[in-house]
Amino acid sequence: MIRRAGSQDASRLAEILVFAKRCAYRGIFRNDRVSFNELSVLGLGLRFRDEPEALEGMYVYDDGIVRGLLHVGEQCQGGRKAFQLKELYVEYFFQGQGIGKRLMGYFLEKARSQGADLAFLWVLEKNMPARRFYEAAGFRATGERELEPETPEYLLKYEIVF
Repeated sequence: MIRRAGSQDASRLAEILVFAKRCAYRGIFRNDRVSFNELSVLGLGLRFRDEPEALEGMYVYDDGIVRGLLHVGEQCQGGRKAFQLKELYVEYFFQGQGIGKRLMGYFLEKARSQGADLAFLWVLEKNMPARRFYEAAGFRATGERELEPETPEYLLKYEIVF
């Protein structure tokens, strides 16, 4: 089941995010200072526990174990209502079981049901597994790209128009 994240999920959210980001990005950025000093399970968990606004737009896949998460934002782009997929991560040990597809389906249905004209996300150009996942879900590159702040790596914008 997919549900809103709450402060009771703080430690699992932090575990999933930190481990998934290390696995996905360490090979791209090659920055152990960020991967192992700045990415902190304790710090992120406390933030999720103590700052309710940090959980805004967060959903979890929970079947008795929180196995994945989704972070959604809503905004206006060029006069169109848009939903942004800010984050979608599945715990490494549960990847390949369809959880990511379920979270993506939930995100797209939520965007459509709330009258969005489009859904979009930014993905690292070198993160080919994520790009393939988003393309399989129907997202297409817009041609927009920008530098990830404080790095030489590029982000690509992907979107689906409803």
